[in-house]
Amino acid sequence: MKLIITIVTCFLFVAITYSQGKYLTKSGAISFYSKATMEDISADNNQVLSIIDTDNSKMAISILMKSFLFEKALMQEHFNENYVESDKYPKATFKGEILNFDTVNDVVSKKQVKGFLTIHGVSKEITIDANMTKKENSILVTGDFMISLEDFNVKIPAVVAKNIAKKIKVTFNLNHQFYKK
Repeated sequence: MKLIITIVTCFLFVAITYSQGKYLTKSGAISFYSKATMEDISADNNQVLSIIDTDNSKMAISILMKSFLFEKALMQEHFNENYVESDKYPKATFKGEILNFDTVNDVVSKKQVKGFLTIHGVSKEITIDANMTKKENSILVTGDFMISLEDFNVKIPAVVAKNIAKKIKVTFNLNHQFYKK
C-alpha cells in the first residue's frame, strides 16, 4: 500500500512540476505598418497564440493570417488573396529561444529572441530585440522589428509597388499568463 501511495505521489509531483514553466496567451497583439508614398497600410491581429516555456527558455508564436484586420476591406482582401495567399499559407509562426531568459524579472529588460520566423511558407532565422517583464503569474513581451517582404517571397505587383513598402514594421504585445492544466 505504501508503494502505491509513493508511486501516485511521484506521478502527481511530476505532473505539477511539468506545467510550472508554461506561460500562454491566446489574445496576443501583433500589428504591421507599411509607410509608402501613396498610402500607409496597417493591420492588427489580436488573436495571436504564444507560449513561453521557462524551463528551457523557448518561445513559440502562431498567427492566423486571416485574423489581420485592415481599415479597408479591399486591402484585407488583397493581403489574403494576392500577397500572403492565406488559403495556401494560413499561418505565420515563430519558434525560438529567449537568450539570457534567467535574468528576466519584474523590471523591464531588453532581451534577444533568436529563432525561425516562417511567413508565406518561407523560414528565415532572425534575432529580435524584445522588452520583457516577469511577474508572479505573467510574462509580458513587447517590441518591434522590421521584415523584408522579399525575404519571404511575398510578391508585390508592379502596378501597386509604390503603394507598399519593401520593408514592413511589425509590432508585438504578448501578455502571457501562467498556464494551469
